[in-house]
Amino acid sequence: MVRGLYTAWTGLRNEEKRMDVITNNMANANTTGYKKVEATSQSFDSQLAVKINDRIEGPDLIRSVGDVTLGVKIGETYYDMSQGGFRQTEDLYNFALAGRGFFTISTTDKSGNTHTRYTRDGDFTVTKDGFLVTKDGDRVLGEGGNPIQIPGADTAKISVNTLGEIYVDNTYISTLQIVDFDNYEALSSYGENMYEPVEGANIIEADATVNQGYLEMSNVNMVTEMVDMIAVTRAYETNQKMVQSIDQILEKTVNEIGRVG
Repeated sequence: MVRGLYTAWTGLRNEEKRMDVITNNMANANTTGYKKVEATSQSFDSQLAVKINDRIEGPDLIRSVGDVTLGVKIGETYYDMSQGGFRQTEDLYNFALAGRGFFTISTTDKSGNTHTRYTRDGDFTVTKDGFLVTKDGDRVLGEGGNPIQIPGADTAKISVNTLGEIYVDNTYISTLQIVDFDNYEALSSYGENMYEPVEGANIIEADATVNQGYLEMSNVNMVTEMVDMIAVTRAYETNQKMVQSIDQILEKTVNEIGRVG
């Protein structure tokens, strides 16, 4: 194995992964409640290089020549859960969370199985029968894990306070079920701007407050993403040139030096 060629290849693969993450962030820059994804890189474990049967220093000599690395490997991807900015909509069924916490959503898959998932996207609406739902029609859950149904949603006066308590014509209806997790690394992206907990995710009390008539915007900074994209592109080109240089060296070795031998 040509170590330099392999090292450059690992660099190319790593930069491709970083570019995928950046482009996904940029594509969701205007998605309400979206949290940007960060990618990490790790070095392969160093390997001890040794000389064995060196013709000059002796056939039985085994001597360490130091540690070498075999390039870079793709590390973890994680969510940046920092607060996004608010945009005022004045829509009665738009809610933005200030602080740590998630709305609780009940989703149904194609097989009819229901799952509980979580989101920061509070762009809700109501169905004809008054159920509070997401843009994709999934029901928003309230206290006790029950779907929230708002009587007279089309004509009644709806108000939601900072605790998430819902009132219709000054009559209490339900409270938005807002929860938090002690370890955001144990959340897996489900799609539709939702998360689902995996092993190690423990639900804790949220400290978020609810703001009616607002939406939390994405926390993606387009300028930062563009700068990162330029850096990734240059790193990719550098590794690409390294592959080309090693390829040229190998070609000369085979076609010129090999011919002389």
